[in-house]
Formats: sequence, C-alpha cells, structure tokens
Amino acid sequence: MGVLPVPAEVRAILLDIEGTTTPIAFVQETLFPYIKDNVKEYLRAHWEEEECQRDVGLLRKQAQEDSSLDGAVPIPLESGSGEEELERVIQAVVDNVHWQMSMDRKTTALKQLQGHMWRAAYATGLVKGEIFKDVVPAIRKWREAGMKVYIYSSGSIEAQKLLFGYSTEGDILELFDGHFDTKIGPKVESESYRRIAASIGCATNNILFLTDIPRARTRCSPKLNLAHGGKQLCS
Repeated sequence: MGVLPVPAEVRAILLDIEGTTTPIAFVQETLFPYIKDNVKEYLRAHWEEEECQRDVGLLRKQAQEDSSLDGAVPIPLESGSGEEELERVIQAVVDNVHWQMSMDRKTTALKQLQGHMWRAAYATGLVKGEIFKDVVPAIRKWREAGMKVYIYSSGSIEAQKLLFGYSTEGDILELFDGHFDTKIGPKVESESYRRIAASIGCATNNILFLTDIPRARTRCSPKLNLAHGGKQLCS
C-alpha cells in the first residue's frame, strides 16, 4: 500500500468520511441499522418535543416534494384525534424514513433526524465513531505543516461532530478547522467546491479533497486522490 505526498501548493485538506476517515462498514452496519431499528421508539419517546416536531415537519415537507416518485410515502398532518391517529402518523414517518434510506437519499430532512438520533446513541455510549488508525497521525502532520483540515460529508454537520467527538480515538474535534455538509451543495457538483473555497478563503487549486467517490473527485480539482482506496492517507 503506497503513500501519496501532498502537493506543495495545498493549503487546505478537505476530508470525506465514509470510506475515507471511517470504514464504510461502520456506516452501513452500525449507524444506518441503528436508525432503522430505533426510529419508531425514538419518535414515540420524543414526539411532543419541539426538536422532534421540527424534524417531522421537515420530513413532511420533503415527502410532499417527493410525491411524484415511485414508492414515496406521504406523512399526514396530525389532527389531535387520539392515540390511534398518532400511531398512524408515527408509522407514516417511520415508513418514510425507511423508504428514503432504502433509496440512499441524502435529504436534509432525513439527515437531521438521523443526527438527532445518533446524538442520543453516542451520548449514552451505544455507538462510538470508528476511525481508521492512520487518520489522526496524518491530520496531525498536515496541521504541523501549516495546513488546515476540514470535513465535507453528506452526513449532517451535527452527525459529523458526534462521530469525531465520540470516536474510537477519543474526542478529536479539535483537529478540524470546520465542517461542511450537503447544505453547501452536493459532492458531485463543482459549484459546491467553489462555495467551500470561498467560505474558507482559499483558492480551489490550493485544496486537496480526499474521498472514495470518483464522481466527487472529478468535480473539485485535478489533484484529488483516493483515501483508503488502495493508498494510505497522504502524509
């Protein structure tokens, strides 16, 4: 397994998470199953809370936008007519979440609910973010060399901070200078990277994006490299 050098002109490192800092298996076999297995219980326990109602409101709005898609699950409004109706609404939310996850959707509404559920799981120790062993040493080397390090992932910023704050390497949030999610734009659109560059005050050709997604690598700059795709993180 080779080690790629960081080009001399790089001033900032942009890191993906899944398949880059963290095993894909952790996301697919730990984080996502936790949501599927616990979403109904979570909704029942937190339904009356303002945060949960905001999450449901976003999911309902997304469901309306998805109404023309095959298999989309609508979420009815709650009229307050009793427990039976409440259960129907909760089940609709559960079915909608399961449908979105089966389609590998990256909607803000879904990511927000997932982030809040994972927050509870991390805080109680039910989940701990898994980090590749070469990640922390590589980041420390970059920072010692004067480079800044950012995260750009389809997972919400809150979910990102939870993963790195409650990780197998301890709380490593201090290693990152900032976080970006799909609110800045999709990873497969070049405009997203121009927005990130403007946000951090850096030219796009001075940013190195490490990801395992080929389509994303072609959208940022010619100097993009794989991480954990046959090579170690750059050092």
